[in-house]
Amino acid sequence: MNFNIPPYLKNKYVLALIIFGFWMLFFDRNSMINQYRLVSSLHHLENEKTYYQTEIINDSTALVRLQNNDEELERYAREKYLMKRDNEDIYLIIDEAD
Repeated sequence: MNFNIPPYLKNKYVLALIIFGFWMLFFDRNSMINQYRLVSSLHHLENEKTYYQTEIINDSTALVRLQNNDEELERYAREKYLMKRDNEDIYLIIDEAD
């Protein structure tokens, strides 16, 4: 078997450039694999940021409603903390399928 190596691969500068490119793509600290991981982490963090910003807006509007409206405060206390009036009974229905 006689393999013919192309003449451009015999050039030491081209060979050094290929080795350098291979090193930068796979083994360097800033390799393409690490860049992909960082970009996907960045997208995940941006999605979390938008989620938490909308939750902050929702909670702040709920807080303003609770501070300014007594009926809303009573409704919230009844739903979240199972509070009741003196003449009422509360029946809890627990779904065991969950």
